[in-house]
Amino acid sequence: MSQQLINHSQDLKRLRDEGYEIEVRGGHLLVLHIPYVRSDKTIQYGILVSTLTLKNGTTTATPDNHVIYFIGDNPCNDDGTIITAIQHDNSAKNFGGIAINRSFSNKPQQGYPNYYEKVKRYADIISAPAKYLDSTVTEKTFKVIPDNANETVFQYIDTNSSRANIDLINSKFNGQKIAIIGLGGTGAYVLDLIAKTPVSEIHVFDGDDFDQHNAFRSPGAASIDDLNKNQRKAEYLSGIYANMHKHIIPHSYYVLKDNIQELDQMSFVFICVDKNNVRNMIVKYLIRVGIPCIDVGLGVETVDDKLRGATRVTTVTKAKNDHFSTRVFAEDSENNDYVTNIQIAELNSLNACFAVIKWKKLIGFYVDQECEHNSIFTIGTSKIINDDAT
Repeated sequence: MSQQLINHSQDLKRLRDEGYEIEVRGGHLLVLHIPYVRSDKTIQYGILVSTLTLKNGTTTATPDNHVIYFIGDNPCNDDGTIITAIQHDNSAKNFGGIAINRSFSNKPQQGYPNYYEKVKRYADIISAPAKYLDSTVTEKTFKVIPDNANETVFQYIDTNSSRANIDLINSKFNGQKIAIIGLGGTGAYVLDLIAKTPVSEIHVFDGDDFDQHNAFRSPGAASIDDLNKNQRKAEYLSGIYANMHKHIIPHSYYVLKDNIQELDQMSFVFICVDKNNVRNMIVKYLIRVGIPCIDVGLGVETVDDKLRGATRVTTVTKAKNDHFSTRVFAEDSENNDYVTNIQIAELNSLNACFAVIKWKKLIGFYVDQECEHNSIFTIGTSKIINDDAT
């Protein structure tokens, strides 16, 4: 409830986005880590406490008064004398478990229009002497905010989207179940990007172990201890990204004909395998059951001691799927040096970016002006060719 109220209230959201440590507790707004100077000229940190008036239980209304409470000693000027201009009441009170030491009064002529203006005004007055004595102190800590109330799919609140004011656009991810088949070079980077979106579930399929050569194709930096654990790819990568997203489900096996029905529950599927017969089998099934997907491909070959090649992103939907057989051969090419484990993580990550951008276009997150269903990036020319538009 606390984070929902903050998300829905522009004044509280602005405080959080600017780095204030705010918390809603029992009808009160608490602002932690407010630096102030004590009478002995040492710097301490207190907590501002304000009553909280709500419009309808989900958003804040105009503050009911201009007084604010404080947990801490009397804030002083840089010479140790008390800031008298805001003195109001030095008696202790307890608001349902919130024990305050004193209250302050600083009333604008028209009152405070919202909690952002109220908190910022008091925080500025109280912390100014402390900042004068030590320029490194701040009330804006940008402290990590864990999702203790289990209100989102993330382990901690997505303040990045909040600061960018794209929460409404982000809601297009809600309820989606995403499958990533294959966690090699490109699939691991797809997971890296999808794990930062608020989709409901991310299912990752791969029957391989996470070995030393995989470390050079995956995002991040696996340690020797990680490699010595002899983990499966799906378990290793889901464990890492579970630090951010709560609902990553590992499936440490390959998608085959006898288990492909597990994809029936998915909203969208990323196919990141390196065998054409496997991608063809999966895509044909997804077309039959009406689940959209993106298949990615990466081909390189050695020419005059240099690598040339291309990345491919092919999109398949209910409306457009007749092009897939013309873009992906039934058999594998023998002239692809990628299978020799050339270390080209930048192409893997680039291909993953292209695939995830296209998926975001399909769900309406990004504008899609070309509506292409096949896109090829060629290394040598640095050009992108889009085809199969609808």
